[in-house]
Amino acid sequence: MGVSKTHIFSEKHNQIASIAKVMSHPARVAILEYISRQDGCICNDLVDEIGLAQATISQHLNEIKKLGLIKGTFEGKNLCYCIDQNTWDTLQNLFGEFFQNVKFNCC
Repeated sequence: MGVSKTHIFSEKHNQIASIAKVMSHPARVAILEYISRQDGCICNDLVDEIGLAQATISQHLNEIKKLGLIKGTFEGKNLCYCIDQNTWDTLQNLFGEFFQNVKFNCC
């Protein structure tokens, strides 16, 4: 397989693709949905709610965190997560603009 040529695309195209890649796994969508419904979220809650192993949840959380969609704080021995509103707003704007600018010109 050839080398990825992401450099030939705009920053916006690469940003949308990065977000879509993180959101392409149903576990990550479920994690984000669950976190968005909580005041705070402890990782053990996610294991019980999502039904995946702790290590698997942690891997998904790391991918979501890399993108900046969530942020976490330590409370004692627990790590609590919440949605990062600034990044979430950016995500909504990028995808909203992308979808709104689609022209339906089917043959």
